[in-house]
Amino acid sequence: MGKRLELETTAPFQGLPELVAYDEGLFAAEGLEVEFVRRGEKAPTRADRGITSPVQVSPFGSHGSSLETGRAAMFNACECGNFTRVEHSNVGGRQLGRRAIVTFGAIAVPPWSDVYTPQQLAHKVVGVPYHAGTHYLALALLEGFVRRDEIRTCLAPNLSGLRYQALMNNEVDATTLTEPYITVAEKAGCRIIVAAPYHGTEVATAEVDADTYRAFNRAVREAVRRINADKRKYLHYFIDYHKDDPAVAQLSVDDLRPSRIVLVDPAPIPEEEARRTYEWMRSWGLLGEISWQELCDLERQAVAHEA
Repeated sequence: MGKRLELETTAPFQGLPELVAYDEGLFAAEGLEVEFVRRGEKAPTRADRGITSPVQVSPFGSHGSSLETGRAAMFNACECGNFTRVEHSNVGGRQLGRRAIVTFGAIAVPPWSDVYTPQQLAHKVVGVPYHAGTHYLALALLEGFVRRDEIRTCLAPNLSGLRYQALMNNEVDATTLTEPYITVAEKAGCRIIVAAPYHGTEVATAEVDADTYRAFNRAVREAVRRINADKRKYLHYFIDYHKDDPAVAQLSVDDLRPSRIVLVDPAPIPEEEARRTYEWMRSWGLLGEISWQELCDLERQAVAHEA
């Protein structure tokens, strides 16, 4: 029997290579017995204009929830959110490296909105999933067009599909989306105001040693190679995962843009970029006094990513 590894569940927009590696036996080929453990039971499911700061909600409502309760040993989520989760981890969770998928996120407005440019989002309420990737992406994108004191956010559900529903129900002026809901929104006449890709990382407890993480990355690297060789072949994951949502079920792979599926080999977090992320988050008051070095297990990361 291979080494057992419990991973938190992941969606295609943030974990397509892991899903492919699992389905195509790549983890098993590396001697890993992978089990996906459900997470996110306490994640927000409705927009709330009364919650306007991430300090009002737990960073473990979704990502990291199973790791913190001892049911999973590793998860992947956005890099900024994982800085916060590591700072507050009670089980010694540390970042081990960057995940393979570079997620594409966007800020969208409904068809009837009077917003046509990023500058017009000043003082508009943008629903974001606090502590998740597009929360930080929204701040980074908006501050390039409006002053920080003109940026307004409120709590929105962690699931992109629920955020899309909140947008179409006029619960927020704008919201952040990932695939396949960027495509769903475009087909419904929504406007994408600003968009960008962003990195994520893996967080693990000490249970995941360097050899295990190295084997995990070998499987993921092969999945990346297969997907990049024929992205269209794997676009169905984005539809199948959300097949219970009629808005997604009516999509075909022809509706999805392969250019929004960006995959790279898993790698260490570059020190310079880690410092920049750390300093940016501190400037927003999103991190405490912890040092950037404490947010990553630098030794395990270096050993796991050796050639």
